[in-house]
Amino acid sequence: MPQKPNLKEDALRYHEEGRPGKIEVIPTKAYSNQRDLSLAYSPGVAEPCLAIAEDPEKVYNYTAKGNLVAVISNGTAVLGLGDIGPEAGKPVMEGKGLLFKIYADIDVFDIELNTKDVDEFVRTVKILEPTFGGVNLEDISAPACFEIEERLKEELNIPVMHDDQHGTAIISAAALKNALELVKKDIAKVRIIVNGAGASAISCTRLYMALGAKKENIFMFDSTGLIHPSRGNLSGKKPEFVNGNLPAETTLEEGLKGADVFIGLSKGNILTGEMVKTMAKDCIVFAMANPTPEISYEEATAARKDIIMATGRSDYPNQVNNVLGFPYIFRGALDVRSKVINEEMKMAAVLALADLAKKQVPDLVNMAYGEDNLSFGRNYIIPKPVDPRLLTAVAPAVAKAAMDTGVAKSPIKNWDEYDIQLGKRLGQDNSLLKIIHNKARKNAKRVVFADAENLSVLKAAQEVRDERMAIPILLGNEKRIQKLIENNGLNISELEIIDPMKTSKDTMREFGNLFYEKRKRKGFTYSEAHNIMKRRSYFGAMMVETGQADAMIGGLSHNYPDTIRPALQIIGKQPGVKKVSGMYILMSRFGPLFLADTTINFDPDSNDLVEIAELAAEEVKKFNIEPRISFVTYSNFGSVPNGPAPMKMREAVGILNKKHPEMIVDGEMQAHLAFDTELLKANHPFSKLAEKGANTFIFPNLSSANIAYNMVKEIANIEKIGPIVLGLRKPVQVLQMGASVREIVNMVSLAVVDAQRAH
Repeated sequence: MPQKPNLKEDALRYHEEGRPGKIEVIPTKAYSNQRDLSLAYSPGVAEPCLAIAEDPEKVYNYTAKGNLVAVISNGTAVLGLGDIGPEAGKPVMEGKGLLFKIYADIDVFDIELNTKDVDEFVRTVKILEPTFGGVNLEDISAPACFEIEERLKEELNIPVMHDDQHGTAIISAAALKNALELVKKDIAKVRIIVNGAGASAISCTRLYMALGAKKENIFMFDSTGLIHPSRGNLSGKKPEFVNGNLPAETTLEEGLKGADVFIGLSKGNILTGEMVKTMAKDCIVFAMANPTPEISYEEATAARKDIIMATGRSDYPNQVNNVLGFPYIFRGALDVRSKVINEEMKMAAVLALADLAKKQVPDLVNMAYGEDNLSFGRNYIIPKPVDPRLLTAVAPAVAKAAMDTGVAKSPIKNWDEYDIQLGKRLGQDNSLLKIIHNKARKNAKRVVFADAENLSVLKAAQEVRDERMAIPILLGNEKRIQKLIENNGLNISELEIIDPMKTSKDTMREFGNLFYEKRKRKGFTYSEAHNIMKRRSYFGAMMVETGQADAMIGGLSHNYPDTIRPALQIIGKQPGVKKVSGMYILMSRFGPLFLADTTINFDPDSNDLVEIAELAAEEVKKFNIEPRISFVTYSNFGSVPNGPAPMKMREAVGILNKKHPEMIVDGEMQAHLAFDTELLKANHPFSKLAEKGANTFIFPNLSSANIAYNMVKEIANIEKIGPIVLGLRKPVQVLQMGASVREIVNMVSLAVVDAQRAH
């Protein structure tokens, strides 16, 4: 697969910008005063020390050990890069730590060991055992990885897993189980060809045998050929899979004839469509080499219409992705303080994943992949990585298997409470952004960039072009734009550039006439209507209105009103909408939070607030999220009976409850109550928000909304999308002045998704 333009530079910049790397350590307890510090350290810290000295198991009560995993590597088999050393492997280990956190709320220290000596490696990890609740081994070459894992499993009393071996095995085993079920084939009878004999291939094949595959039906090939009893050069675990049921000189091409299953864990493009054609009816091909599969999805599916195909790629159906497994396997193991991750726990993960793929897919997942209704079948044999149910499906299955096999030191007693606990960990990965980006990629739309004479805008245009999220159209002076592109090494010189000052007379006449017809009784003369079309924000909005573009992004170098005004004058409001409003999305630890109105209406009355809430609720629903709306102010349910802000908020809630009795909305209330459901239940148990809290917040005026949004985003340093304009007929999004490239990309993807809905 060719490298995307500037991927190297973008990746290096991503890792270097701001605080270098991808992870950091943050405190989990208060530390703001002397008493806090005396409890955190001397003298107070002596008390948990003494308690743990008396009972070492209390280390799980008083420290982070129970939620801390070590990701450990010596850098000898890093991705497809080989033996590049421990320092060069560190970015991968940090990345693994990031995935642990966002998918399962597990903390990680990454540890890179400068040794290839198995004894030294094992000894080092062993003496680190008191620090960690679990060990994830990563990117260690075979055969050393087998011995290291086996010895550590024997010598440690915390769970150990080499994910390179077992992650792919678990995910592909779930996929194979479901694929065979679809084609009605018995795993005990199918003939399986495995190409590759490394750590992952060995582990996969062992797990397939645990599912019922027969060794006499499995033929494994390495770079030399078939692993046959006659070969005397077999190293590591290869002798475990010798099979003499085919001649020693059998090639991969010959072995595939009549085979039911091909498992590829080798290198790209070693399989051809002609070879696939020789396989049995309803063949199953898992081409899992990354980034280039053993055969491309297109070639395989063109060769066989009856094929079930899986790859390691996210841009094709049936992605075999380790992230479906390791975060949730460790989550389940940690939560019962398991001593190991045993075979029964791995199989529990396999069965949970296979079962989840057969259940109705949430709308959130359908939206992410641009599908109307994903359902169990040839193109959906394993869950998607963005499926929020993975945590609550796989982790409990693994935990239960640990309990059933007697390796759990702290069995779960109340499974309902555990499910609630897991649910509170959801939202860590802020999957909403991934869903918006994935959705945009499914059907890229034409987006006009009104501020293309800005470097950040041009960088964002390149990113959305490279990621196939949008088809950018650049507005501005062509010479200035091309000079910026050239001076900064951008690769977008082929993008369409339109200069409103030099566009054709016919276009300017058409746009001017249209605008004059819209505004001739609203203060514009004929001459003014034509002249104003030379402004990029007006020209871009008219492109959207006339269908020459599907959406517009602007505002980076202008005041907010200067960009929203042209959209209102040209595109106008949706039918029935009296006032447009603005909303921000904050990607918080509680999941996405929606705040309105943050940009447009200075002092809305109660009826305006009702419309703002209705528009916000409709937007939240578009993301397949149920809006739970809190009207926030300084009063709680009449505690300040006559304040002007509480009164209008109270009145707006009353109107909404009458108009939309099904809507989950409450107030007036202080903002902290919307999050603290225990406090809300204790003091106001009647509240509709007492059970799950709020995710959508309506403010009494623009001042309070803007202050709240800006303070939260800066203090918490969390990602945001916005401001999103609500109530326009067609998609126009207005950037905040000084928005980052990432923020522009997020807004472009949102505009594309809005444009998709409009068509």
